Amino acid sequence: MNDRNNANNPNDPNDQNSLVAALRTLNLFDELTDAELQTIAGQGNAIFLDTGDIHREEGDPAEHVFILLEGEIQVTQRVGAQEVLLATYGPRTLFGELPLLMGIDTFFARGRATQPTRVFEFTNEVFRQILRTYSSVSIAVLRTMAARVQHLASISQQREKLASLGELAAGLAHELNNPAAAASRAVENLRGSLQELHAHSRTLSRQLTTPQLEALAAHEETATASAAHPPVLDALTRSDREDTIIDWLDDQAIAGGWQLAPTFVTAGLGVDWLEAVARDLPAAALTSALRYLELLLTVNDLLDNAESSTGRVSDLVAAMKAYSYMDQAPLQEIDVQEALEHTLTILNHKLKHGIAVTRDYAPDLPKVWAYGSELNQVWTNLIDNAIDAMAGQDRPARLHVRTWLEGERVQIEICDNGCGIAPDILPRIFEPFFTTKEVGQGSGLGLDVAYRIVVAQHAGDIRVKSEPGDTRFQVCLPVRVRG
Repeated sequence: MNDRNNANNPNDPNDQNSLVAALRTLNLFDELTDAELQTIAGQGNAIFLDTGDIHREEGDPAEHVFILLEGEIQVTQRVGAQEVLLATYGPRTLFGELPLLMGIDTFFARGRATQPTRVFEFTNEVFRQILRTYSSVSIAVLRTMAARVQHLASISQQREKLASLGELAAGLAHELNNPAAAASRAVENLRGSLQELHAHSRTLSRQLTTPQLEALAAHEETATASAAHPPVLDALTRSDREDTIIDWLDDQAIAGGWQLAPTFVTAGLGVDWLEAVARDLPAAALTSALRYLELLLTVNDLLDNAESSTGRVSDLVAAMKAYSYMDQAPLQEIDVQEALEHTLTILNHKLKHGIAVTRDYAPDLPKVWAYGSELNQVWTNLIDNAIDAMAGQDRPARLHVRTWLEGERVQIEICDNGCGIAPDILPRIFEPFFTTKEVGQGSGLGLDVAYRIVVAQHAGDIRVKSEPGDTRFQVCLPVRVRG
């Protein structure tokens, strides 16, 4: 904001004739006389903004209502690391009235001038007085407000879809990374192990007779069968068994025992098996034979790891497809418990770091006729907020998901043992644009959108009970909703 706000400037923004002429151009004041406009002009203050000037910051006290006389203002809202455009206001536009009329104490968005701009401002009390005094203004403001709330609600719901997709992308990026990296490492190690395995196989085929090769094959089968059902060992027992095998290998003058022992112990093989191999094979071929058998077990283990990792990738892709209801009709029969599981899978990158998840699913829970992707926004919203509520607490974090049937309605409860919701805030949590988080924090998922999806779209209900250590969001959905 520059020094053109000075009332002694020749281009005084508060020049009464100029203000009255500008206010006269607003449809809002069509039925007011010049004298009434003079009164309104005298009750406010006009300011100039240069290009790039911030008019109001997100989170600033909502103490004024504004009329944009000249120029342009863009209204944006911080959502996580992004700044989302909500509206662009041009000349002869009333704005800033939503916080006052909706009982919100602070501005939920930032206003920035995109060109030289003049704004007329008056306090909330003056605005209330205008509404009480001039019925035509009240009607026009309410009409404008209704259209604006509808527009912002539409933007908000689209933003929630993008936020859900953001959660989906973040979850997949985290969850796919580990199995993909594991599969890559397994394939890389397989290449070298297979080359060495083939080399030892060729050496043994020259050193061993046919009966000895058959004996080696029998020991190979024993080792493979044992590795298929490996024992569960604690660290101390594992270390003791490895030391025992290393000592035996050293006694047989077999080098590199420290490399062979861990694989044999993992497969559940001990000294008795090693002695059986030594009895059936010549001493000169024992080192190559044991290395061959260790490599064979390693290759099988790497193949198992690769199979498990690629299977995990396939499961995640299937969960993503189910979560997004890709290639499916918007309105369909939904298995709520399956949808909850897909959401937990998508959010596993947040849950797996210290949050214990318990389920209490009702058997034979009927499906609901619903918009699947929209309901997944609700589950993502509630679970993500529960995770935030449990962050940084001293006690172990617990998330409990429960479903049951009550009459003709499916009940879903998502419970956390986080900090709870303050009693003075609880009645407001489903209000549009209301948040307890700092500007720019959180995922942008709003409870007002969850409320609209459940209540307006699905003829259901959503309630909350909260105290420190026990917050429960309960969603109620009719078994069938006619679309």
